[in-house]
Formats: sequence, C-alpha cells, structure tokens
Amino acid sequence: MTPTQLRAFAAVVRLGSVKQAAAELDVSEAAVSLHVGQLRKELGDRLFTRTASGLAFTPGGLRLASRAAELLSLQERTIIEVGQAGRGRRLLRVAASSLFAEYAAPGLIGLFAGRAADLDVELSVHDPRRFGSLLRSRTVDVAIGPHPGGGADETLSCRAFLNYQLVVVCGPEHPLAGRDVGTHQLRDQVWLLGPSAATDLGAVPTMLRKLNVPEHHQQIYQSHAAALEQAQRNSGVAPAISFAVAQDLANGRLVRVAGPSLRFDGGWFTMTLAEGGVAPAAAELVRFVTTPRATQAMLRGPGVNVGRFRPSIHITLWS
Repeated sequence: MTPTQLRAFAAVVRLGSVKQAAAELDVSEAAVSLHVGQLRKELGDRLFTRTASGLAFTPGGLRLASRAAELLSLQERTIIEVGQAGRGRRLLRVAASSLFAEYAAPGLIGLFAGRAADLDVELSVHDPRRFGSLLRSRTVDVAIGPHPGGGADETLSCRAFLNYQLVVVCGPEHPLAGRDVGTHQLRDQVWLLGPSAATDLGAVPTMLRKLNVPEHHQQIYQSHAAALEQAQRNSGVAPAISFAVAQDLANGRLVRVAGPSLRFDGGWFTMTLAEGGVAPAAAELVRFVTTPRATQAMLRGPGVNVGRFRPSIHITLWS
C-alpha cells in the first residue's frame, strides 16, 4: 500500500464518489480507479461496490477506511516532526474563526509564542464548520472559534474559555443614534458586517437570524474593522464585540444602538483531537488560553491591520 493509494481511497470514502474524489485530488477518475484497483488486488477485497443509492462498502473496506485515515495522519505528523527536528524548532498550527483571528488572536498568539524560543505559531482563518475535518486530517493542531454545534463527537475535545458580549453600533449622525429602536426598525437598516457573517456558526449569524435581517440588507466586508469604519461614516449599523469598540464608544466615533433584545452573548472554544492525539504544543495552548494573562492579552491585543486581513487565505507566523 502506498500513501497515494490510501489517499485516493480515503477521498472516495469521505466523498462517496470516485468522480468527486478525483476532482478533490486534482487527478483523473481513471487514476483514482487505478489506485483503488491496486488496493483491491493487494488486499484481496472488493472494498466497495456501486449500487443505485451510491457506494456500498464491504466490512474490509470500512476497516481500511479507518486505517487509511490513521496512516495518512501519521505520515503527515511524521513529516512535520522530522522537519521540526531538522530546524530545531516546533510548529503549532492554529485554525481560527475570522472574528477571533481579528480581535483576540494577535494578543494571545504573540504572548504564547513569546514564552518559548523554539516555537513557531501559524494562524490560518477558516469557516468553523471545517474545524473538525481540519483537525482529523492533521492539517491543524488546534482550532479556536465558536462552538461547533451538532452532536457529541468522541474524536474531538471542545472546551470553552472566553465569553464576550455582542452589541449593535452606528455612527453618531446615523438616524438611529441615541434612539430606542425596535426589531422591525433594525430589519430595515443596512447591516455592515465582517466575514464572520458568511458562515452559520457564531454570535454574529445567530444575531442576524434572531433579528430576521434580510440578506439584501447585509453588506459583508473583508474585515470587521472595515465594516466598523463604514459604520463610523453613518453608512449603516454593525454588530461588534463590546471590548473591541469600547474606545470608539468612549470617544464618540461610534454610538451603541439601544433597544430590547439588542444584547447577544457569544463565546469562544478550543477544539483539539481527543486525548492521545493532541500535539504537546496544542495541549499547552489549551491550558494557557484560560489563564488571566491570556485573557488580558486577548482583550488588549494589537488587532489586525485592515489591509492585511484576507479571511480566505490569511496566514500569520509568530516566532
């Protein structure tokens, strides 16, 4: 068995289709079929058959699917560890939601990485719905963001570490500034949003759903800071983390919109593989993030420059 063969088979299992597996791996369907055929010949098992409702896996095929994921994860981890040993450094890969990455990650990661001279921390921004697959494939070591939702997953460990308050703000000259407003008035406003509104998980999309804000009233910007800048220009209303806009509210650049049901509570969680699969640096970060020093660093972090923030591909390296 080769890693290429296992990768092809694992993709077929995960996607339920040779065609989709070929597209994901950027190879031809014939190549995927060839790799699967070689595994069938070597193992003496059909692995799966095609039925009217999709692929039906044999008991041996299901066992191989589990082992393939383990072997590929072990290969990935080994490559990383060998590279780290050669450089004399450790690498911690952190996946984060856009809201956490913009407002809390810089302070946290800067402080955490500064505690160890041999540690590099790579932060990438992802849709929280992908956290589980990123962790299981060993693409990242720890994920930070809103609660993933769904049922219990024994392969993952999820821990809460910081709660925050989400408020609605606008510019000082906006028609709603200084007024008590109802839900119906908010629905008619232009909502200025950061990239966290583009997913289904987290406090911002929850707020939008509860207020029933129409999609055609939502404008999504490349960063939350860019959305708040437009709010300062009286272009609409914007949801914001209370600690992130405290200074702007104090100096009058922004005004909090008052009204019933306009306070929403959110929370951030760490996610790792279950015990036994956690990288030591990831376990250390999960412990550190609950400390008072870490909380202070997140609340008072330097933030992210708007021009550098690109949610789909943004990666920052701390050392």
